[in-house]
Amino acid sequence: MALSRLAQQFADEIRQHDWSDAPYRADRAGHRRSDDRTPTPQLEPAQTDMIRINVMWVHAQVLAYNDPNFDVHEFAEACGVRTRTRGGNLDGGITAGLRRLADGGYARPGTWMER
Repeated sequence: MALSRLAQQFADEIRQHDWSDAPYRADRAGHRRSDDRTPTPQLEPAQTDMIRINVMWVHAQVLAYNDPNFDVHEFAEACGVRTRTRGGNLDGGITAGLRRLADGGYARPGTWMER
């Protein structure tokens, strides 16, 4: 299934952003390290991936709440987040990062358990 236009735009923005120096600077949209005039510290690749996945989850929570056809694995992959285990199966940790309700729905953005 194809992502909604909005989900694809969020994913495109998350994927293209350089997250490797995120704790050290406030970046405008479109930051590229190659354009930096002043060097900043850079995270290790695994640390950068953790920031990217957290950003993906925040956006995915809103998208899942609003779109009944939302596929978090498809969105994560479009964001540049690894979605498969070493064995090739879908990684359950991707869906575990979203706040789900007992009925299978998603918690309203900004809350823990409300609709």
